Amino acid sequence: MTMTTSNAGRTVPAIEIKGATKRFRTPKGGIFTALQDFDLTIAPGEFCAVVGPTGCGKSTTLTLVSGLEKASAGTVEVDGRKVSGITPGVGFMFQQDAVFPWKSVLDNVAAGPRFRGQSGGQANTLARDWLRRVGLAGFEDRYPHQLSGGMRKRVALAQSLINEPRVLLMDEPFSALDVQTRSIMSDELLGLWDQTRPAVIFVTHDLEEAIALADKVVVLTAGPGTVKAVFPVNLPRPRRVQEIRFDPEFIAIYENIWEALRTEVETAYARTTAAVTA
Repeated sequence: MTMTTSNAGRTVPAIEIKGATKRFRTPKGGIFTALQDFDLTIAPGEFCAVVGPTGCGKSTTLTLVSGLEKASAGTVEVDGRKVSGITPGVGFMFQQDAVFPWKSVLDNVAAGPRFRGQSGGQANTLARDWLRRVGLAGFEDRYPHQLSGGMRKRVALAQSLINEPRVLLMDEPFSALDVQTRSIMSDELLGLWDQTRPAVIFVTHDLEEAIALADKVVVLTAGPGTVKAVFPVNLPRPRRVQEIRFDPEFIAIYENIWEALRTEVETAYARTTAAVTA
């Protein structure tokens, strides 16, 4: 992937969030703060996993970068440009598959290039290539309801990567899969990511998944979320997710991150318990 540079020759971050705060108005007219004074920088081609307790603003972080939501305060930049609307060059893979149930697998994957002005023939050729890359050659004429959960995730990966985004946002994309399929999909993701190297923010509740995939893991505080700590993951690539978990260095990284994450999970749980019993 080509890196963006400034006039001074400095590499411009793929994503830079500076002092971002996001507030929402509640149905009863109150104010809920999801993120507070949030700072995060991700280099071009860097794979960043974000973990934290429920309600800490992980998904909100993705919506700010994508431009689906606007920060209440602070700034969000992609490739050095302030985000002020839907961000070009950004792919988004949601927890729920964003497929058209009435379209074939081929048409679902070709939809992105067609929306961007490519002819039907060009889009279909590109879609067939990406379906081959994700292991779905021969399934072009199937419909989403005819696929397994893992196969639908492969369709979603092809949809997200076919336009070669500079930034890829992933919101717990494999959480609904069984453990074995989830591990296979993680390996698939790493192989596909290595082909085009977009900058990635991968939101997950699974700390092992975060470490196995990422170059760094960001731990968020209990809501309102802010960055508590950033942990580099200096494990060699290429990686196989199921195998890397037994590496002694992996275990040491896990223990360090869990120590930072555990107190935030306990805080969030205590708050939830207090709210229920109040």
